[in-house]
Amino acid sequence: MKPVPRLSHLDPRGQPVMVNVGSKAVTRRVALAVAMVQLPPALARLVVGNEIASKKGPLFQTAILAGIMGAKKTSELIPLCHPLPLDDCRIEISVGPPDSVGTAEVTIRCRAETHAKTGVEMEALTGASVAALTLYDMGKAVSHGIVIREIRLLEKTGGKQEWREVVTPPAARKRPSRRK
Repeated sequence: MKPVPRLSHLDPRGQPVMVNVGSKAVTRRVALAVAMVQLPPALARLVVGNEIASKKGPLFQTAILAGIMGAKKTSELIPLCHPLPLDDCRIEISVGPPDSVGTAEVTIRCRAETHAKTGVEMEALTGASVAALTLYDMGKAVSHGIVIREIRLLEKTGGKQEWREVVTPPAARKRPSRRK
């Protein structure tokens, strides 16, 4: 039987601790995260040229600014995160075509970069999350049917462990068997 790995933010007694990064080397760290948001038809119809203009201003531009601000404040929002100086933070928003019922999928990607002793994935995840929440906040005047479906890390580089999401091409995915 495999031993259960100990979470890095818990001491041997199970008490919360900040990870000690004092002896780690400063390296370039980059992380890319994504948030997927489904726009209901009423809001999807307002997308023109990859932007939605509203009485509150341009939704996507505002979401980008909010996401960058959120990434910069990650250590204030997530307990035990180390404060990191971001060298760069970029958020890109793209909208897919409406589906058969008129909903559209928005992809929010946040790429964060730093030179530090610890990773920057929480900043990328926070940036994507705050951008998605801002999109919801600004779009709810049109419809509360906005759905934030997923927020996930796509990749992280730098430090002792690099990681990339493994994406299986649709043709190679196993289809669930159907029992008769």
